[in-house]
Formats: sequence, structure tokens, C-alpha cells
Amino acid sequence: MTLLEKALGFDPKSMKLRTELIAGATTFLTMSYILAVNPAILSSTGMDKGALFTATALAAAIATLLLAFMAKLPFAQAPSMGLNAFFAYTLCQTMGYTWQQSLAIMLIEGIVFIIITFFNVREMILDSIPHNLRYAISAGIGMFIAFIGLKNAGIIVAKEATFVGLGAFTNGCILGIIAILLSGILMAKNVKGSLFWSIIATTIIGIPMGVTVFPDHWLPVSAPQDISPLFCKFDFAGMFNLKTALVVFSLLLVNIFDTIGTLMGLADKTGIVEANGNIPHVKEAMMSDAIGTTCGAMLGSSTLTTYVESASGIAEGGRSGVTSFTVGLLFILSLLLSPIFLLIPSAATSGALVMVGVLMLDSVKKINLQDISESFPAFITMITMVLCYSIADGICLGILSFVIMKLCTRQWKDLNWTLCILAVLFVLNFIIG
Repeated sequence: MTLLEKALGFDPKSMKLRTELIAGATTFLTMSYILAVNPAILSSTGMDKGALFTATALAAAIATLLLAFMAKLPFAQAPSMGLNAFFAYTLCQTMGYTWQQSLAIMLIEGIVFIIITFFNVREMILDSIPHNLRYAISAGIGMFIAFIGLKNAGIIVAKEATFVGLGAFTNGCILGIIAILLSGILMAKNVKGSLFWSIIATTIIGIPMGVTVFPDHWLPVSAPQDISPLFCKFDFAGMFNLKTALVVFSLLLVNIFDTIGTLMGLADKTGIVEANGNIPHVKEAMMSDAIGTTCGAMLGSSTLTTYVESASGIAEGGRSGVTSFTVGLLFILSLLLSPIFLLIPSAATSGALVMVGVLMLDSVKKINLQDISESFPAFITMITMVLCYSIADGICLGILSFVIMKLCTRQWKDLNWTLCILAVLFVLNFIIG
């Protein structure tokens, strides 16, 4: 075993290097859409789009490489979808903060993250969540991931009368259906790297269909974009007030439970969860997330989080930090090869996302469905993750319903002070929001 393999938690007796590398490539391809989406969203605030691409890739690389060495887990981190929209549309456009002030808020949040992670506050919250809710979170994340895949392909679209419905059979939709069927068939045949190969294959199939589009004057290699328009451009003027404190509090709640929920769901699929429910190296995973958020703010990006798309690499057999190390290196490589990575249409990744949802659904059978005080909060957790399009909201509503059910049925022994305090904070956050 080399020093690098040891540092990444790779065990050659039980793991295969090729499997870990393919798992890392699969995770990267599945989440590489963030390299196009994050700059598109944040540039609406007036931030330089080219610099945002570099900031996104660097922030994701730093956070994921930190996770690889600190936690030795096969997870990946990048700017959070949802919180980047909060940055652009809520902080900047609705609340009137400049993007420089919004970056300052992200920096403050990142520093607070580091502090509460160091003092084990996030780990204490994780330990307080009951086992049935943990299983529900894992299954809910699976359904949420599958919903993202169906939405990205245009198979499921917004409908005015019914909110959601079946989309039109456009070329993108058809390519998404091909991706889903191909992923399922390859996995059923136990093809190694099935999700990875389905992404590559459907990207190629998408060329004659007009879904995979080559821009004019396309070249596979380009120089990294200059990051100086965003680097450390903080504005703290007028920031130290109650309004900003409430914004930071809301961001903390969302990111804490987004990350905790994702970590629990992913850890359950890797099989590393101990009999008592503990997750090895979870504090280190949370610390890499906190440091990544702080570094991301300095680079010019919004809050970072652990990505549910990591489950696609886990499904391919990723079990060590080699998987996340591969993802981090590919994010660095993307600085030079961005034209290639940006060619992959979202429809091509839909198959991987849907199949991950299928694999994560098996957590449902571990839930105690005989006791309504247990099954009801579990159901609320799962369904609201999808309907609210938010892992954090699903966890918040699940914990709230759990506390209320246990209080009303006088099953107080199933509660702990951490859960009760969290329930009060959730209510306050919903009122403030």
C-alpha cells in the first residue's frame, strides 16, 4: 500500500483501484452540470461569468480533496444548488444586498460553520436523529435524486393545473428515457461502470439528436478564466445588524441539515454505518464542508455542500477517498477541459440519477411501519423532500412531526433535548422566513 492510498483510506485487499477511479469519474460526470449552472445563476447578480466558472471548479476541487484526505469517504462537494439561487435571487435581488455583501455573508457563515463543527455541534445534531428518520432520509434522498433526473431530462415538467406532469416527447426527453433504460439494463447485466458508460453513450447518442451541441469554434482545450474580478471581493459595510444575523441563521439551518441528510443517506449506501448508528469520519466530512464554504466565499462562490450525486459513484463501487480524490482532480482538470465537460447534456445524466434513486429506496424496508408515531414522521420526511425540492426542508418537517407525534402520544422517552431544541428553532425559522 502506497502512502497516498493509505492517506485516502484505500484498502487493496477489499477494494479495486479501477473501481474507485470509475466511481470518481461517474460522480464527476453526474454532478459536472454545476460547472455550467452555478455561473449562469450567480452571473445574474453582475458577477463575471468566466471568473465564476473558475471559482466553481476550484471551490469544488478544494472541498472535495479536503474530504478525500480528512474523511477518506467517497463523497464529493460543490456549490449548493438552491443556496446559489438564494444568493442570487433572495440576497441580491429581493433583499437588496450587493454580490460583494452576499459573499461577505457566505464568509461569515463558513467561519461559523467551522466553529460549530470544531465544537461537535453538528455531530451532536446528527447523533440526535432517530434511526427510523435516518432510514427515511436515505430513501427520501433517493426519490429526490430520481426526481432531479426526471426533471433535468424534461420527462417531468411544471404544469399549471397539477404542478407537475409528464413532459412533451422532445429530443431531450427521449434521450433521457434512453439514458434511464440503458442505465437500468447495464446494471441488471452487472456491467462494471454501467452508470459511467451510460452517461458517455447517451452523450454520443445525443449528437445526431441535436441534444449534445458543439458551440461554434469549439476546441476541447481552453485556458482557465481569470478569477481576479471575484477573489476576496468582500463588502462588510452595514453588515453587522439583526437582518444579516437572521440571514446567516437561516443559511446555517439549511446547510447543516442539507449536509447532514446527505451524509446519512450516502453513508448508509456505503455500508460504513456502525451498529450504534455512528458514521466514521463524519466530523472530518463536516469540517471539509465548512472549510470549503469559507474558501468558496474567498474565491467568489456561494455555499458548498456534500452532493447527493455522490451516490452514483457509490453505486459504481466507490468506497474510499480515492473516489473523492478522483473527483477533485477532475474538477481541477475541468479548468482546462471545460468545453468537453460542458458538452454533457443534463438528459445524459438522468439515467444515473434515477438508478441511484432505485438503489436508495431499499432503506424503506428498515423503517418501523407498524408504529404510526414512527412511520408518519418517516413518510413526511420522504414526501416533503421531493415536493419541497429540498433535503433540508424534508428533514426539518420530519423532525417537527416526530417531536409533535411523540409529545401528543406521551412517548417522551423517544425524545431528547437536542430534537426538542431543533423543533423550536425550525418553527422560529419558518416564522422568520
